[in-house]
Amino acid sequence: MLSYLFIGANDVEVSARFYDAILSPLKYEKELSEGHFCFSLPETVDKSNGPGSIHIARPYNGELATAGNGIMPALRADSRATVDEIHAAGLAHGGADEGEPGIREAYTNDFYVAYLRDPVGNKIAVFFKG
Repeated sequence: MLSYLFIGANDVEVSARFYDAILSPLKYEKELSEGHFCFSLPETVDKSNGPGSIHIARPYNGELATAGNGIMPALRADSRATVDEIHAAGLAHGGADEGEPGIREAYTNDFYVAYLRDPVGNKIAVFFKG
């Protein structure tokens, strides 16, 4: 089980706005925790390190955050409309388009997905299958 995902940011406030915009429709709640933002689901018992929590902060080593090559968190949505909503919200909050919402038949004929880049350049997938 995934415990948490740490995503480095150069401007934590800008990145937090982006992630708030794309995670709120998925029911994640945002908390400020020790100088960084933590997004977690309401039923998570330990919000600081619970299953699937997402942390946005400056890299601990003090270096600039850069996009991870080969890493792509994928977030499951509850409908195609939610994928569309999240894609639009991400673009409106500092993200960049990396693939408009749509069916990707290369995977399956019911895999509806959109791709975004966050303000640092990390690639994010948001999908609905069904």
